[in-house]
Amino acid sequence: MEELENELPVVLDGQVPLGDLLSRVAQAIYAELSELAETLPNMSDGARKRTLADWVVKTKKQVVKLYAITKWARDAETVQKCMNITAFLMNQNQQFEDVMKGLTYAKESLDPARLRNHDLLTSLDVLTTGTYQRLPSGIKKSIISITPLTDAQVVSTLSDMEDAIRYRLRMSEIIPVEMFQHRIANGRVHFSVPKLFETAICLRGAEKNDGWFFVSVKFLITVGGDLTGMQEFPSEPTGVLRRHIADEADLRMTCYLPLPDNPAFAPNPEDPPRPQLSEGTVDAPLVRLFNFLQMMSMSYQLEILCYQAQRMRSLGWADFLKVEMRDGRKTLAVSYWMRPPQPGVPVLAPNRLKLPLHGGTLTISIVEMVNKKAARLPIARMLAELQRKSKLGDMRPSDDVESLQFDVKWEPMKGVLAANIDAEEAIVAVKELAVESDNIDFESMLRKVIEVHTQAILRFYQVQLQRGPVRVFSPEGKVILVSERGYHSLRVHLCADEVAIVSIDTRTGRLSIRDTGDLAAAGRGPRFSAISDKLNEAPNMLFDVLIRLRFNVRNLTFVLIMLTVVYWQTITDIVEQKANYLGFQVFRHRNFSKEEIQKLGPAARGMMYIQLANFPTHYLVLVLTDEEFRYALISTKMLSDTMFGNMIMEDIGWLDVRRIRGDRGADAGMDEVMISSMSHEPLVLQKRKRDDIPAELSRNEDSFNLETQVLRELYAYCCARVAYTRVERQFKLRGIPYTHVNPTITLPQISELGHIQSSLARSVPALCVQSSDILSGAPAAEAAMPNIRVIPLNWWSDKKAQVVTCVKLKYVQQPVGKRAAAGSSSKNIIRPSKRIIYDAAEAVVSFLSEEVDTCVDEFLEEWARVSKMVVIAREVARMAKGKKWPDVRLLSFDLQTVEFAYASDYTVLITCTDQLSPTGGSFELRFSRCAPSPTLLQPSSLAPPQFRFPNHQLRTNPHEEAEPYLRHVLRHGPLSPSLERLVELLRNTLPIAVELEHMRASSRDTKQSPGRGRPRIAIKTGTSEPWVDTYVKGLGWWRVLYGDLRHALDFRLMAGQQIAILDASYSLFDTSSSSISSPSSELLSLLPIPDFKTLVIDAIKSVRIKDEYARVAYIDAGVVCDSSFVSGVARALHERVLKKLRDR
Repeated sequence: MEELENELPVVLDGQVPLGDLLSRVAQAIYAELSELAETLPNMSDGARKRTLADWVVKTKKQVVKLYAITKWARDAETVQKCMNITAFLMNQNQQFEDVMKGLTYAKESLDPARLRNHDLLTSLDVLTTGTYQRLPSGIKKSIISITPLTDAQVVSTLSDMEDAIRYRLRMSEIIPVEMFQHRIANGRVHFSVPKLFETAICLRGAEKNDGWFFVSVKFLITVGGDLTGMQEFPSEPTGVLRRHIADEADLRMTCYLPLPDNPAFAPNPEDPPRPQLSEGTVDAPLVRLFNFLQMMSMSYQLEILCYQAQRMRSLGWADFLKVEMRDGRKTLAVSYWMRPPQPGVPVLAPNRLKLPLHGGTLTISIVEMVNKKAARLPIARMLAELQRKSKLGDMRPSDDVESLQFDVKWEPMKGVLAANIDAEEAIVAVKELAVESDNIDFESMLRKVIEVHTQAILRFYQVQLQRGPVRVFSPEGKVILVSERGYHSLRVHLCADEVAIVSIDTRTGRLSIRDTGDLAAAGRGPRFSAISDKLNEAPNMLFDVLIRLRFNVRNLTFVLIMLTVVYWQTITDIVEQKANYLGFQVFRHRNFSKEEIQKLGPAARGMMYIQLANFPTHYLVLVLTDEEFRYALISTKMLSDTMFGNMIMEDIGWLDVRRIRGDRGADAGMDEVMISSMSHEPLVLQKRKRDDIPAELSRNEDSFNLETQVLRELYAYCCARVAYTRVERQFKLRGIPYTHVNPTITLPQISELGHIQSSLARSVPALCVQSSDILSGAPAAEAAMPNIRVIPLNWWSDKKAQVVTCVKLKYVQQPVGKRAAAGSSSKNIIRPSKRIIYDAAEAVVSFLSEEVDTCVDEFLEEWARVSKMVVIAREVARMAKGKKWPDVRLLSFDLQTVEFAYASDYTVLITCTDQLSPTGGSFELRFSRCAPSPTLLQPSSLAPPQFRFPNHQLRTNPHEEAEPYLRHVLRHGPLSPSLERLVELLRNTLPIAVELEHMRASSRDTKQSPGRGRPRIAIKTGTSEPWVDTYVKGLGWWRVLYGDLRHALDFRLMAGQQIAILDASYSLFDTSSSSISSPSSELLSLLPIPDFKTLVIDAIKSVRIKDEYARVAYIDAGVVCDSSFVSGVARALHERVLKKLRDR
């Protein structure tokens, strides 16, 4: 029975071993339980209970299912046996069906299997000759492969074909003169027609009736302009297009050749009869090929132009550009400046013209030259005639060469924008419009046409305005046609400084009017936009619109004063209006007595007082005289003992404004003023021509026409003068000499101060003081360059005046690191605080003072804050070369913090707080690690060996624990030598700190045992089990304390980079005995390490086994070694001490 069961096939489909299922469920439950053990402690009590209850319910369901499956598994053997029997029976059934199908197939296939009659002839041939003599050729070709040609045979065949082609071309073929440029190579002939195409054809054979067949073609074109989508028009056609060209070319070249005598090529009775050559004609297949490829090349270029026009429509021209293809796609017509059709109204308004629906049409067509003789040069016609006579004699070719060309026409519409331009003159101005095959660019052609059309329309407007019925714009310079880089516009001078610019949009063809006046009223922009909309509906109203604008502007800007007598009251009103427009506080009267007013001179007819916003006791006074304005800067003082608060003028400074108007005739009208001197004498203001008003519009104006820009700059200059005076007063009180620097060298180009720059600032000189004077007695004065600039700011605006003091540092490396670049708008500018800006590229520190009267005190206060960091950064930058410490490098410097690496990747960040305190402030040190520099990891580097701690051990800086002791090093003595002592101390103690960190990490690792992918904390079984802890005892003093709290090792830094490792129960400062071998009474809590001398000797021996030249010396209470050997000595001694204490 067992043997029979063994013969059954084993079926395991859809079955899983019960053991795998049990293992999977158990592992899943264990994983979920471990995850809960980690996450539950961080939850609240309620959430912890809810999560645990949900997990219990879910796990219980899984266990119940598993229990049911285990019960069912008792019948698994019986079920398996049934499945095996079922599979056996199914195999038997399949075999029976296969036998039935085989018998049926044999019955059906044997019926037609009949032996043919005996082939006696073939049998006799095989018996007599031993091979087949009458085997059909079809079988031979299908079985026996044809021997391929050798390279020599291929070259010979191609050479013969080239000779046949050369003979045919020279003796009988008619070649169009345009295709005379050809070459024969690789068994084919290559024809090249400049600017059209380059093609290759080959002969079908060397017989007379063997025709040509097409090989390849390349269109000699180059697409210009926007190349987007031009991959759809390759110069060498491929795919369907090439197949179409090849079929059509072959059909045209073989249309007169007779069909081969082959039933496969028998003509179809339904096809039209093949064309026959007329009497006296000779077939000219190359002429037909040229005509076909010429049309294909030109059609190809026309399609590219059409694509470029459609591309322009998709880029915003859709509503204003119409593209059409006509005459079987041989003509491209593009209409521009399309206008939407006007709504049908029964009667048009009397002032509204019927405008054309588009501005013009650009048409590009492929046409045949009417005068074919003109298509060729005389020499070409002579060559064609000689070829015909030499090859054909009295015969004529079957086809003639078609001379095709592009015909480009531009048709501007009449009455576009109500302008009747001279169309013939405009067409001549376009010069020649042609399609260039080496630069196919439709957009450039269209823009050229639109540019000429725009210029013609604006010229028409110019003539109409200058010669109109009202002679308002007739004077020269009133209407100017300006052309700049293809942009045309009309500049119409309305009045005073008001200029209207009339232009035409290139894309839409709509008129646009905009204003350029300096005193443009608020809300004038929408008004001009509304006028432009109405003007596009009735362009013939342009003249009336400009007249209306002219008179409206006169009312708005008070230019009627140029046409009337200059009254004092009117002048005062205008000045007050302009001052109010600029936002100045203006007074017509101040509470001055008559005696005080007489200080302004006997010629004064009136005064206008403009109070300086930042300096309320100072005024810019505009004094009206019989001839002109005079300007004065006064400082005032209110008398407190008067009833009405009378004021007096403490100081008066006159501003001499030369040649404001009248002295230079027509060239002096629209000038602005810039300050050119900052001396204590009366100031001279020179003129600067406006860039936005052309010379043609310059004119004589009233001498009392005060320009707004002049008033703005005079006010700004007065603010500057007062601000500089207050700064200079502080220098005088402190006895600090100062000078004025070149006015062209002003505030450094710092982007952080870009919002407080002024165009007038370059005309006002800055103050310069010597660092030795202003920083006398200040800390780190030697870190500043000799010249320090002091520049008042914001005197030109209504904001509070400020002062910036610029100090250029020396011997400072540029800031680096993420802190240096954070919060800045440029990678070279940092702003550590609101009042300090640092330009890293120029090493310039700018101190911003909010109060002008206390700017010097604020500067000295801020300098004291940053000077210590500047000194630290400078000394760190010097250490690499000066101290020959190549691994000391500056990582970050932002005037408030300095971070540097003192050994390999061990870094410290230094900050200073309370710098201005009497004690000199305090330093804070933060230790960390950075990515080690590859260039510093050399054998000579101070960096300790890299220990491989477990993954959970973070890369920390062991000096962090010693920070409370190390911070005080910088406060003892001058900062530079103190910093050197700190760095040297850090470098010398780094081996100790790293080794102790390694001991502590190793101790933690020994308390952990590996589990399933995660550490498992061992349970401490007794209080006497040894463990290790390290801590800092003092500067250069570390202690290793073992778990019983009764034994410890001390690590002390000694002179000459020597390190002593001692039993902590012995004190180095015990004066009761001359030897250190006796325990100190102060250390009764610590016990001597058992057999410590033996442990030290063993540790020294183990170190010298590895390095016999190790500098290690035994002393009574420990061992002394160089810092380079502390790792090996400390580790060997620690392991022995730990083992000794564990074995006790």
